[in-house]
Amino acid sequence: MSPLTGPASLPHRALIVLRWPGGIVRSAWDYATRSTPVHRTETEGDRSDLPGPLDPAVDDGRIQAAGAGVGPLLHRLYAVTVDGATTGPAELITAFGQRPNRATPAYTATFVKTRGPEDVLTPGDEFVVRMPGPWDGPVRVVDVSPTSFRLATLDGHLEAGQIEFRAYDEGGALVVEIESHARPGDALSHVLYNLVGVAKEVQLNLWVETLLQLARRSGGSVSGAVRITTRRVPSAVLTGG
Repeated sequence: MSPLTGPASLPHRALIVLRWPGGIVRSAWDYATRSTPVHRTETEGDRSDLPGPLDPAVDDGRIQAAGAGVGPLLHRLYAVTVDGATTGPAELITAFGQRPNRATPAYTATFVKTRGPEDVLTPGDEFVVRMPGPWDGPVRVVDVSPTSFRLATLDGHLEAGQIEFRAYDEGGALVVEIESHARPGDALSHVLYNLVGVAKEVQLNLWVETLLQLARRSGGSVSGAVRITTRRVPSAVLTGG
């Protein structure tokens, strides 16, 4: 059982803040030197892009739903196809869910489990995602299947919404996907995401690098490009305006 971890201490929080410029620089370097192409499309979204309801059993009132955020909601799907994988979808996603730091770039995000046993992932487990900035990102596991798991943000997270990691076989190839439904959690986050754009790009690089690391860990090689589809849902859709 991992020990419960409270809010980051002031010295630790200071280190997180100091990592922020380095995380931006490293993300920019990865973007400039990445050999795998990244294809991005962005279109207008609608109510069909909103996340589905959560099981009441995992919602104790601390979950930061998309409706509580600020600004437009981004429905993003990141996908990569892998040829010659020697690891199946269930094995790959189970290992990743048990130890997320195996595949996420440490300079951008580090997962610290704060609730639930190590090496097992079940609904109700929680992590704090240590990020290179003045925020930590508390999340809760809200759904687990043999080939997927989904997280929801908790109060205090930079974002309000959900993200799912999954893998499946398609025509003899392995497909790995990350799907998120989220909007900035507060006004400052809205500025960083939608006006300045820095947080949005750092996050995009985080999940692209995670997909590529999962592809490598599958034992295969990436076929084609990383595909990123973004559907931007106006805030009026969430508020009913």
